[in-house]
Amino acid sequence: MKSSHLPRSIAFRLIVAVLAVELLSAVLVVFLSYGYERHTHFHAFDILLFGRANAILGAVQEADDAQDNLMLVKSDLRLPPGDIYEVYDSGGRLLGRSPNWQGAGPFPAPPPPHNPFSEMTVNGRQYRVVHIHGSRLVDPGKPGGGTLRQVSILYGAPTDYVWRAIRGTVEFYAVGSAVLLLVTGPLIAWLLHRGLLPLRQLAALASKVSVDDWQFSPPESARATPELAPLTHAIESVLQRLERSFVQQRAFVSDAAHELKTAVAVVKSSLQLLGMKRRTAEEYKAGLERCLADCLRLEDLVAKMLTLARAESAAPNSGLEPVADLADSLRRTVAELESIALLRGVPIEVAVQACGACRVPVAEEDSCLLISNLLLNALQHSPPASKVEARLTPETGPETGAVVLEIQDHGDGIGPEALPHVFDRFYRGDPSRTRSTGGAGLGLAICKAIVQKAGGSIGLASQPDPNLPNQGTTVTVRLPLARESAATQPLPTPPSA
Repeated sequence: MKSSHLPRSIAFRLIVAVLAVELLSAVLVVFLSYGYERHTHFHAFDILLFGRANAILGAVQEADDAQDNLMLVKSDLRLPPGDIYEVYDSGGRLLGRSPNWQGAGPFPAPPPPHNPFSEMTVNGRQYRVVHIHGSRLVDPGKPGGGTLRQVSILYGAPTDYVWRAIRGTVEFYAVGSAVLLLVTGPLIAWLLHRGLLPLRQLAALASKVSVDDWQFSPPESARATPELAPLTHAIESVLQRLERSFVQQRAFVSDAAHELKTAVAVVKSSLQLLGMKRRTAEEYKAGLERCLADCLRLEDLVAKMLTLARAESAAPNSGLEPVADLADSLRRTVAELESIALLRGVPIEVAVQACGACRVPVAEEDSCLLISNLLLNALQHSPPASKVEARLTPETGPETGAVVLEIQDHGDGIGPEALPHVFDRFYRGDPSRTRSTGGAGLGLAICKAIVQKAGGSIGLASQPDPNLPNQGTTVTVRLPLARESAATQPLPTPPSA
């Protein structure tokens, strides 16, 4: 059988917690007040018993007989009628007793020095009794200074009125605590309700955010609250990232649909053109070759889109982390592009500074794709008789553990209006790079996705100046070393000047 639990709000939990603490405090106060009142009342009661017992000791006087006995003069006593007492001399002879008591029995033993008090029940009432031991001087005028006689006194008083006083005080504290709970309970609930108002306002505004409306303006009360300020900032950051992701995804789908539609329309128009009239075998062959070329460009576009989607995927890799030697990938890629560089008359110069094994957390296929895209892009923008420089160096500084790849061409550069968009998908900064030349605007976007997935960074610097031609463009890629490489390789030594 499934059990259902009602959700409890934070305010409800806080109210219950505060009231529980108040209730525990009230119980503790009642117990402490009971202990304190019991101690103070019985301390005063014990002092009272001592005083009355000493008053009885003062009423013991010398008897008018030859044996120099003692006697108790009751006419001088002013004692409460409910108290009890009895007086014995050193020989165990009873000197006097209260009329409402039959006595404690035989001659009582001397009290212990540390606790002269005891409890007893007399006529159904609880009494507290003190046992004192004193002395009286008989015939002080005789030779030798008289005779010293010992006296033992038991004196008790009922404790019921003491307990009533203690109980009254404890009840006062208990009732006061209960009234305090009844008063502070609704007050705490109201204060918590007002205190959580910024949180409810923040939740209400966040709930209005949707795919179609990303407007989110948190209230100033949430920003000004120290406990809610981090949450407000986190919500804003998350929503901004989600908005950018949705906008980017929509733009990608729209651009991809447009690119694919155009490519398919070109193939369709070529086929329709072939079927409009009878043609020769050579014309059919040329038309089919154009269709094949269009299909190849369409296939290349789809392949690049799939590559970009794979590079941007955040899914964890299965098995061990992929590792590639960036220096080896650079050399192999340059060797593969050597024929293209010779045809364009733009040689590629490679400079790899000694950095041990430049192993980076990138799959070998992706590292070659990254370098290939950057080199092809540099070759396309380089005029004949210029050159493309590829430099691979270890990063030097207070924190090592990274390598820097620079690809520099000596073309006309990129204008400042196009520079912020070069990594956008399907962006073509050069109007001359049409679909017929094969530029789809995905190369740099793929490079950025590969680098970011590896935890690195990529940037592009270009400052075209009419007075300084052939300044070109420099792409800088920073990739962290793989963990095994960073842990095992020694720190690189900067080259000497």
